[in-house]
Amino acid sequence: MNTRRKTRGARKPCHAINTCPACGSDMIVTQLTCPSCGTELRGNFRPNEFAFLTDDKLEFLRLFLRLRGNLTELAKEIGVSYPTARVRFDELMEALGYAERTGPRPEVERVLSMLERGEITAEEAESLLRGL
Repeated sequence: MNTRRKTRGARKPCHAINTCPACGSDMIVTQLTCPSCGTELRGNFRPNEFAFLTDDKLEFLRLFLRLRGNLTELAKEIGVSYPTARVRFDELMEALGYAERTGPRPEVERVLSMLERGEITAEEAESLLRGL
């Protein structure tokens, strides 16, 4: 049985702003409120690393977990090539602070994206990549 009370006029919470719009410093959470009973906690709370992910990276992480870490299936699900899925995973790991970026340089990513979209042939991609 669900004993939660709905608060009249309650809205779904939006994502917190992570950086100060004035100076760019990291923001901190200073108040937590229970929407059911109104209990409030005040202090300085450090958000976890997931709180700083953009919506698209958070959605990518959710899909990755739902697919039990299978990047091949994830690539199929979102309609990209495996190398593109791998680059996005590396970007996610970097955003979480878990790994230094070891994926392709931006120029390589650009060529792979062009190939994926059919803008260039495999031979043209190979030639461009050899020139980098």
